[in-house]
Amino acid sequence: MSFITSYCRISHDRCTVNGEMVASRKFTEDTWLRELYKETGLSYPKFYKMDQLAQAGFLAFEALRKVNPDLSSYRDDAVAMVFANSHSSADTDQRFQKTYQENTAPSPALFVYTLPNIVLGEIAILNKWYGENMFAVLPNFAADFFVNYGNILLSGNTEAVLGGWLDILDDKIEIFLFFVETKAGTGIDFTAKNLACIAGI
Repeated sequence: MSFITSYCRISHDRCTVNGEMVASRKFTEDTWLRELYKETGLSYPKFYKMDQLAQAGFLAFEALRKVNPDLSSYRDDAVAMVFANSHSSADTDQRFQKTYQENTAPSPALFVYTLPNIVLGEIAILNKWYGENMFAVLPNFAADFFVNYGNILLSGNTEAVLGGWLDILDDKIEIFLFFVETKAGTGIDFTAKNLACIAGI
């Protein structure tokens, strides 16, 4: 049996962890994700080089780690990551394209993030994880996709799954990250119905 032991949602104006609001946007001069980063008190200078998709994934992961410290105690190959969205890296792609339209040299920092799976790499590097990972582009959030794929992974050598729907385009931010474990005695049963309910997407 597997259990959802923690989850985080980030929208355009709030961040919740396990259903409890932990931060709300104050509409400062910073972007919402930078505002949230500063509010967390984290010190990870690379954050400012990331695109919005990677920033959101990083922040949601750190929110999960805060309430679930055991998340970092797994063997380096025991955690799989399964992420998806409906816009791939379109937000960054549009910014990259805009640099051409303005007749300026495209930033190499933007080019690096023109693939959605870079967020997986950022989290894997941060944790020194070498487990399975994949990023799918789907028409919309599909709880059964995450449950089916997660259970396939958990039937092998994978002990935990970090799953997530990370969709960003312009001002639309829809982030839902969740952690699934098999050794946990508490948590929410990892079913499509339960996942869809807590995702709220």
